[in-house]
Amino acid sequence: MGLLDGQRLVITGVLTDASLAYAVAELALAEGAEIILTGAGRGMSLTKRMARRLGDDLEVLAFDATDPADVTALTEALSSRWDRVDGALHAIGFAPAACLGESVMTAEWDDVATAVQISTFSLKSLAQAVAPLMTSGGSIVGLDFDAAVAWPEYNWMGVAKAGLESLTRYLARDLGPSGIRVNLIAAGPIRTMAASSIPGFNAFESAWNDRAPLGWDVADRTGVARAAVALLSTWFPQTTGSIIRVDGGYHAIGA
Repeated sequence: MGLLDGQRLVITGVLTDASLAYAVAELALAEGAEIILTGAGRGMSLTKRMARRLGDDLEVLAFDATDPADVTALTEALSSRWDRVDGALHAIGFAPAACLGESVMTAEWDDVATAVQISTFSLKSLAQAVAPLMTSGGSIVGLDFDAAVAWPEYNWMGVAKAGLESLTRYLARDLGPSGIRVNLIAAGPIRTMAASSIPGFNAFESAWNDRAPLGWDVADRTGVARAAVALLSTWFPQTTGSIIRVDGGYHAIGA
């Protein structure tokens, strides 16, 4: 038996085969899950291409987390295909270039608002779409980068991630009575399309490997995928509002 046998999952953020969401989708399928991917805008064609790579019959539904109409449409589309949803992966994030770089002081509100809406509020939008279909409880898992400290270059994306962590706790509080768990995985730096947009990302690579007691490989998505699949399964029935760190132990070691 697979860890996710019989589970029906919605997975966002599959843009390339190097993405964390792709690794989660691939492992979820191997563990017996039935999945539907979502895509939006110009990224839709990329998601459809990755869906074909994952399996011939995988469906991709439109979901722009910034559009309230898409939230309702996703609920309706899912309910027409499945009688329930068991889990969802939130792998949505974006910050305009002005929000990243040398100083947090350079970005204006319009850019910051974009970063917060897409990287933080989108978790609420996804939960709003899938929670009504989690009639037997369920699990929502988001991808995070530890926001407990200020990182070089990360700036407003770090602020958005801090909001994501706080929102996770509030969603866990509000959705818990319905048996819905909400957790985050704070991964160490992984070489993905999203990481390539962060100035100075390469500086993380050697520093992380030097400090993490378990070591770190920026090309290895296995640990994150396994943690996500475990949280999406029924093996953590009492875990919610938590941040699970998959970073080789980096967070626990002082500079």
